[in-house]
Amino acid sequence: MDIRDAIDADAAVLTEIYNHEVANGTALWNVKPVDEAQRLAFLADRRAAGLPVLVAEIDGEVAGYASYGPFRPQDGFHQTMEHSVYLRPTFQGRGIGPALMEALIVRARDGGVHALVGAIDGVNTGSIRLHERLGFTEVGRLPQTGQKFGRWLDLVLMQLTLDDRPAP
Repeated sequence: MDIRDAIDADAAVLTEIYNHEVANGTALWNVKPVDEAQRLAFLADRRAAGLPVLVAEIDGEVAGYASYGPFRPQDGFHQTMEHSVYLRPTFQGRGIGPALMEALIVRARDGGVHALVGAIDGVNTGSIRLHERLGFTEVGRLPQTGQKFGRWLDLVLMQLTLDDRPAP
């Protein structure tokens, strides 16, 4: 497995991965698919902000991606980031998610991020367990905060504090 920074040529497969989750899963609570131009804009925006989009590649094929971006827009949150990780269904269960997350955590530490936050569907026990194994702790649970597929979804917030430095 090779984990690298995403490039514009990855936009088509990133679109495919994202749209599969839109149509079939609850890791994303969006219901409208995106197009390749929107994924290119996403990549450009993250690059311009100095934020990573990492891709896991196996035998030349993109298996998934992970990224982080601002948790909230207010200035006081500038060292807290919300992350996401998405895999192609055929690559799930092979350790790719943990590898992407570990690489993302290293990037966050190196980039001066103080805390990473994951917002997870409350019934996604696999993701919750993965985050726990990586040192995240549950810091909040918001019942019936979102909806998708005709049902209410609970949001679980998990956090990993990356350092113990005092606030600037």
